[in-house]
Order: sequence, then C-alpha cells, then structure tokens
Amino acid sequence: MSEQDPAEEYAAALADTLRGPARAKARMVEEVRDGFADTVTAHTHAGLPYEHAVRRAVHEFGTADEVAPACQRELTIAQTRRTARAAALTVPFLAGCWLLIRTSGLDHGWPLRLLAVHVAGVAVTAGLLAAATLVTTGPVARRLPPPSRLPLTVAWTGTTAAVAMALAALALVTASALAGEWPLMVLSGGFAAASHAVVAAASRACRECARLPA
Repeated sequence: MSEQDPAEEYAAALADTLRGPARAKARMVEEVRDGFADTVTAHTHAGLPYEHAVRRAVHEFGTADEVAPACQRELTIAQTRRTARAAALTVPFLAGCWLLIRTSGLDHGWPLRLLAVHVAGVAVTAGLLAAATLVTTGPVARRLPPPSRLPLTVAWTGTTAAVAMALAALALVTASALAGEWPLMVLSGGFAAASHAVVAAASRACRECARLPA
C-alpha cells in the first residue's frame, strides 16, 4: 500500500498516541490497520465510491483519537504485567547476591551488609507485590477488572524496588571491596546493577502508560 493509503494513515495516527510494550503495540496497530483496510474493501465491493467507503469505515471504527483510549487500556495492562514480571524475576538475583555475601565467611563491612539486607527487604517486598499483580491481571481479570490505579501502583512499586537494588548494589560492592574480595564484588555488584537497570526502565515505561488517558 502507498504512503497515502487511508489505512496506513489511520494506523500511523493511532500509533503516535499509544505507549506500551513495542511488540504488543505493533501487533495491536497492525490488527486495527488490517481491520480498517478490510472494511474499506468490503464497502467498495458493495458499490460505494472509494472516498465514501473510507468515510464509512472511519464512522464505524471511530477516529484514531476515539479508538486510542481502549487500545491504551490494553497496552497499559500489558506494560503493568511486564513491569511486575521484571521485578518478580530480578528480585531473586538480589537475594542471591546477599546470600553469596552472607555465606562467604567475611568478617568486614557488616554495617554495609546490614544496609544491604534492609534495602534487599524492600526490593523483595516489591517483588512479592509484583507477583501478586501478575495474578490479578491474569485469569482473575477475566471476572474482575483490574483496579484503575493498579498500573501507577505497580510503576511506583517497581521504582521503589529499582532504588533499593541500586542501594544494595552500592552496599554489596563496598562491603566486598572493604574485605578485599574483588571477584565477589564484581559478581554481586554486577547482578544488582543489572537488576536495577531492568526494573527501572520497565517502571519508567509503566508510569508513562499509567498517566495517559485510558
């Protein structure tokens, strides 16, 4: 189809207004585009002039601005689940880093390790809340719609976990450095920093989605 094709223009206008996981967004926009194009084709086959068929399709579908809120709701839930999944899957790495430090037999830097336990506890709590989110937006959501404030709650929960992971990474690295355990420092700090990066990015995207009208 040409660049001026109404279905492509409709899809582009819709895509510009939506935020969410890239694959889910692309799949949704493609489905809408194909449905719009099929509707136009059906009306032209029924004898309507092409321009009238396009206007009829817009009337039936609604404008891109009218369709966007329903699409955004679905993408926001998808991003919420993605953020929850990121927190739930990365928190165990943080707990593993602490266990590695705890069982290493080091005698130095215990105040820093105590800090690591504290912030890791915050992160674990966030991970448990994230896991609960995966349940409430899964099969349960077919009977009970998710709470309207759930996406923003998960976004800030993920942000809390990400901050805790960053602090834990600093504490773990410092404790290992004081004890002269450089391999342990690199391993534990690397895991914690990577976990922070993953959860922080997902939480930021979730906040952006949650703030859009849906």
